[in-house]
Amino acid sequence: MNKVYTTAFDAISDVKSGSTMLFGGFGLTGVPENSIEALLASGTSAITCISNEAGIEGFGLSKLLASRAIKKLVCSYVGENHLLEDLILEGHLTVELVPQGTLAERIRCGGAGIPAFFAPAGVGTEVAEGKVDRVFDGKKYLLETALTADFAFIKAWKGDTEGNLIYKGTSRNFNPVMAPAGKITIAEVEELVPAGSLDPNEIHTPGIYVQRIFQGSNYIKPIEHFPALAHSEDEQKEIIARRLAKEIKDGDYVNLGIGIPTRVSNHIPAGIKVILQSENGLLGIGPLAEPGQEDPDLINASKRPITILKGGSFFSSAESFAMIRGDHVDVTILGGMQVSENGDLANWKVPGKMVKGMGGAMDLVASADKVIVAMLHLTSDGKSKLVRECDLPLTGERCVTRIITDLAVLDINPEGGFLLKERAHGVSVEKIKAATEGRLIIPDHIPEF
Repeated sequence: MNKVYTTAFDAISDVKSGSTMLFGGFGLTGVPENSIEALLASGTSAITCISNEAGIEGFGLSKLLASRAIKKLVCSYVGENHLLEDLILEGHLTVELVPQGTLAERIRCGGAGIPAFFAPAGVGTEVAEGKVDRVFDGKKYLLETALTADFAFIKAWKGDTEGNLIYKGTSRNFNPVMAPAGKITIAEVEELVPAGSLDPNEIHTPGIYVQRIFQGSNYIKPIEHFPALAHSEDEQKEIIARRLAKEIKDGDYVNLGIGIPTRVSNHIPAGIKVILQSENGLLGIGPLAEPGQEDPDLINASKRPITILKGGSFFSSAESFAMIRGDHVDVTILGGMQVSENGDLANWKVPGKMVKGMGGAMDLVASADKVIVAMLHLTSDGKSKLVRECDLPLTGERCVTRIITDLAVLDINPEGGFLLKERAHGVSVEKIKAATEGRLIIPDHIPEF
């Protein structure tokens, strides 16, 4: 069978409206841009779309969202895509939000013929509603079902005429797990070569999973930039990041969330070896890249310009969350909107106002032994984020071990309450007490940081 198609339009010519479709990519990396443009131009509509997220406005899947071609979106993350967020909040789009690791595993199982599995992410949250749960070795898990689709659209760096694929950098992400899960998988590649041209030892996706392949063109590969913070807020967050860096020991494998945690790597002391793990499929993040040397395949998923340390590696998002669920990551640092005095965390949604999606946060807090939350102590309107009980949708129950804010370092007391461990330089105990809604336990001696 000839798998090679001349153009994206030829490859999608029989794709009908109302189909279920998988789309590879993570952020702006590994996105099947040409296939999306062809679907948009052909007028395909009523799509049930399964993807990690929809990137940014004006690029990739956001174009299909803007044209109202997508009727339902199964995804993990909304992020800074304000079009997607507005469509969700205004009720114009049916959305099923899924923890990122669970999403990757549901797709992987779909392609592997496994109908269902138990996962720890989402226990005690909205995700658990209506689902069967079961306890294994004293820990509760949720029953999750596999995902497949009529079509899978994936993007690779190189491919041959038999459909064998090689990905570059973090563009592997969801692409290799989606390839087996499509009844018809359409791969677009930057370079298409004759069969036998690729080293079999370097193939990431075997051709058995790919039914159609074409060489794409005019790839944009934009770099996502984030707005600068106000100077005063920036200073507060740097205080937190500097203190967070002291939590990391030599040789630790560390996962840093988006926001304040991404700053931590700038403050790791010289001589300390830290291996950073990123959900998009990256292990071994190094120092900041020099200006002009940023690699879009890395920055778009990691949210900052980076290079890779010697000994680093790339892998799929499914492999990434196997590391997380398997408790191979030593320290997890992520942002928060609220933490309760029992260690509950809320950090992904404000009903009726904001939906960012849980991304990988639910997977991380469900499996990590050491979860550190980094956040400002107060909201922008002066309300405490350290509360008796969270009134925002939970990310995880009793999962937080330590909180580091611009005012203090606090641990969750085993019997409940915030145990004050340190206070920021020049900050009084009285100020911390006034800024903390939940029960504050104050020892006799509290050092500064």
